[in-house]
Amino acid sequence: MTGPVSAEDGPYDLLIVGGGINGAGIARDAAGRGLKVLLCEQDDLAGATSSASTKLIHGGLRYLEYYEFRLVREALIEREVLLGAAPHIIRPMTFVLPHSRELRPAWMLRLGLFLYDHLGGREKLPGSHAIDLRHDPVGRPLADSFTKAFSYSDCWVDDARLVVLNAVDAAARGAELRVRTRFTGARRRDGLWEATLTPAEGGAESRVRARALINAAGPWVTGVSDHVADVRRRSGLRLVKGSHIVVPRLFEGEQAYILQHSDRRVVFVIPYEQDFSLIGTTEVPYQGDPAAARITETETAYLCDAVNRYLARPVRAEDSVWTFSGVRPLYEDASENASAVTRDYVIDIDAGEGRAPLMSIFGGKITTYRKLAEHALAKLQPFLGFSRQVWTERAVLPGGDLPGADFERFLAELRAARPWLPDALARRYARAYGTRVERILDGARDLGGLGEHLGDGVYEAELAYLKEAEWAVSIEDVLWRRSKLGLHISKETRERLSGWLEDRTAGDGARVAVR
Repeated sequence: MTGPVSAEDGPYDLLIVGGGINGAGIARDAAGRGLKVLLCEQDDLAGATSSASTKLIHGGLRYLEYYEFRLVREALIEREVLLGAAPHIIRPMTFVLPHSRELRPAWMLRLGLFLYDHLGGREKLPGSHAIDLRHDPVGRPLADSFTKAFSYSDCWVDDARLVVLNAVDAAARGAELRVRTRFTGARRRDGLWEATLTPAEGGAESRVRARALINAAGPWVTGVSDHVADVRRRSGLRLVKGSHIVVPRLFEGEQAYILQHSDRRVVFVIPYEQDFSLIGTTEVPYQGDPAAARITETETAYLCDAVNRYLARPVRAEDSVWTFSGVRPLYEDASENASAVTRDYVIDIDAGEGRAPLMSIFGGKITTYRKLAEHALAKLQPFLGFSRQVWTERAVLPGGDLPGADFERFLAELRAARPWLPDALARRYARAYGTRVERILDGARDLGGLGEHLGDGVYEAELAYLKEAEWAVSIEDVLWRRSKLGLHISKETRERLSGWLEDRTAGDGARVAVR
């Protein structure tokens, strides 16, 4: 590991502020084009909005109502690109949309689904079709009053791992990442940016120089701009909080449900972590510190009401075993309704003669992060003069090079090669790490070869990998972002994990050695 980079070490091409999906995606793309990249993140990778999504790679069916055709088309195309790039953490999912007579008419749903099937040149996923709920098994969890539904396909994603894998790939291609490092200010000097970075846990600040500065701080984008001297701000930010609840599994089967609430918004009910159902999301205007966002009783009641309009089995607020909330940094387009605010991204550049460019990212969706990165670099190319060649469309993410891009085939081969791995552990490893699981299993001939068993199927080899290769420092990093083990392990196991991490991270810096 190297020491802090000073302003005298030569300029970076890009200094990126923000370790969410947009920042990590831009860092990966830029590093792959040979640019010298530094990314700083004040907390953990995917520590805020990018780990608080509904976990979907989707076109956004409801955005068609707001005539967001460009966004939906791009997202539908990206849906299949990303499925090919990371088949271990992204998988197809069938969605069932029950028809409610008092809300959108059936013809409107058919038209929307027809556009959804054809707008993005669908190749891998099945098309939509009508369902008779009286005879189809997907009707069993629903109240008897619902007799008709429509089915279509999108994809599920482990959102936080998607961010981490982009960061891992960026680092492998030469980018430097400083996690838990705050951006505390920047000014233009001699045609470059000179910025100050400070470790969040204390320590000496460092100065770095860069030819361009990218503000990808998500809901903190305007706060970062406030620490940049001589900026002509032209774009506004609308903060909208989205909250989710997780309850014990509500129904059998791998299908998800998309439910129309009385206010015409939609709420998803998604099979989650084998034993649970994920319900979300709300859309509430938000003010204050994005890090302090929490679900309210009103939001919980809203989500329960949505489910209870459709499912035969009622959901109560006290059924919730976990909740999470995130603040979406949407571009301010003056829409009165938070649901109508555009989910499209806006890229704003402050530059000029002799002025190093500052790029600020507003809005965006997890599904379109890769295209956002391409567009961001295309806008910077005239200022920095690097190759225009794009490369990420056909490149797999770390661990995504599964044989035939077939997860079940890969899992079967993993089990055959290591029959001593319990089935549940083999599946969890395969889903989380793909082919990079070899970095955890390397040299092990039985469970004892994975090091100390800390309980509930968590072994020392996995923790060492997460610490050394994926920037994991705290127990929250491991249990809620690198995995969702927090839903499955006991209090005793959690305490042992916490102790293991504390013993081995004392005095460590915020950089990582990527293996």
